[in-house]
Amino acid sequence: MDRRSFLTLPLAATLAARDLETEIAVIGASTGGCAAALAALRNGYRVILTEETDWIGGQLTSQAVPPDEHPWIESFGGTETYRRYRNLVRDYYRNHYPLTEAIRANPRFNPGGGSVSKLTHEPPVSLAVLRGLLQPYLSAGQLTLLLNRKPVAADVTTDRVTAVGLRSPGGAIQVIQARYFIDGTEMGDLLPLTRCEYRVGFESRQQTGEPSAPETPQPANQQSFTVCFAMDHLAGEDHRIERPAQYTFWRDYLPSLKPVNWPDKLLSWKMSNPITLAERAVYFDPTEDASRGDFLNLWIYRRIARKQHHTDGFLRSDISLVNWPQNDYWLGNLIDVPPAEAAKHLEGGRQLSLSLLYWMQTEAPRLDGKQGWPGLRIRPDITGTDDGLAKYPYIRESRRIQAEFIVAEQHVSTAIRKKEGKGEAAEVFSDSVGVGSYRIDLHPSTGGDNYIDVSSLPFQIPLGALLPVRLENLLPACKNLGTTHITNGCYRLHPVEWNIGESAGMLAAEALRLKIAPRAIRKDAKRLAELQARLMAQGIEIAWPKLSPR
Repeated sequence: MDRRSFLTLPLAATLAARDLETEIAVIGASTGGCAAALAALRNGYRVILTEETDWIGGQLTSQAVPPDEHPWIESFGGTETYRRYRNLVRDYYRNHYPLTEAIRANPRFNPGGGSVSKLTHEPPVSLAVLRGLLQPYLSAGQLTLLLNRKPVAADVTTDRVTAVGLRSPGGAIQVIQARYFIDGTEMGDLLPLTRCEYRVGFESRQQTGEPSAPETPQPANQQSFTVCFAMDHLAGEDHRIERPAQYTFWRDYLPSLKPVNWPDKLLSWKMSNPITLAERAVYFDPTEDASRGDFLNLWIYRRIARKQHHTDGFLRSDISLVNWPQNDYWLGNLIDVPPAEAAKHLEGGRQLSLSLLYWMQTEAPRLDGKQGWPGLRIRPDITGTDDGLAKYPYIRESRRIQAEFIVAEQHVSTAIRKKEGKGEAAEVFSDSVGVGSYRIDLHPSTGGDNYIDVSSLPFQIPLGALLPVRLENLLPACKNLGTTHITNGCYRLHPVEWNIGESAGMLAAEALRLKIAPRAIRKDAKRLAELQARLMAQGIEIAWPKLSPR
């Protein structure tokens, strides 16, 4: 049979010797997908982990986004395995890099010294750490890892997913049968394939009860995505790239946003303050090692390698990761649009990032009155690609399951909770399976909204948000859980995604152990308490101490 024709038949009917069966299949090795696989594996279950690119890790690796984290992450507010991952990143530098003695002796050194996080570092280091965490299970034969596999179809019998079909680069189809499927893809790709009920974009006030939601649904109004890249600076050298095909468009592009417009052209050192929407003071200078007071030096912001952390002569330059407002792409969507349209916008995002680099190399105004830094050099070795752009765009907003419980603005917003007299604490969920903390941080969107960035309270992850309203054996592992367009803004960052995935992996393991559906665990107080006890015993916090809002 021609395997390319399987879409017209049930997947199970097309099984061949090369196809696979397992207990738990994690489709998508994102940050949350990797955490889900690790949780299921350490609880004794066989796992197949698949990934669309050739790098596992998602935001941390193939999307090249240094961790965005809350200020307590070194001590609490994340899972034990996430903290272990962070420690292993630092250990990797100690074991393999020529660090200065002062840095080597600092138990909490920041490899890149970036201002956005306490752990800015190179994506290949995260890749090595994550591969190291999975390697024992690969050696034992408990884990099967399939790279360069994209989900393209699924079989659903009644309310259970029975098989998922994956396409390899050559076009061949491989079918996976499993008792539980966990969606670890960046855009919730399994949801339409399995006909799982979901939402995307901005819900209406009637749907969610959120005061900040619009009157009518706006499914096409989604957060911008970003094609990240890394660069260093070699003064006196010329590393200018070829002028990008869309450079003229992006050099002249003047954003039109609401309720307050962008202060200048997108390619400029002016931007909206995410909180006030007034003009924010930023600048760029790759020759400086710090920012000037309240003026943010974008070179420092997501710096992932710092020359002075290493012995003399090791690095010729710092390395900075470019994931800035200047290369956020909001002219169209990648989700639920025809393939040709998605490809057009993905290329638009790539062209924007290349245009930003070329502008910085040639025309960008400098504090010394000159223009451009031709010594800026894109680093393909850091992203693992030929052109230096990240393997996959940084996706801020996914399809989201219609869950048994939807986390809404009123559950986490500082202002709303205070207004309603509920104190300085987010909603307490009796079915909590994790915690997280971040501001409600929505980047400019395809519907023309400027930033929506407001304070939120340290929150919990309710089990009900991991349960689709109908399907019994499909679970979300990342940004595809039951949140809204608004609350996605605080549930989408690295440690929260890790916790979502880890709890989903443990939930699948518990359901297999008890031989009952995940929703039955939530409905049974005793079973729920047993699950929560297992989570805590394995280092997953389910409640916060009293803290201040973010």
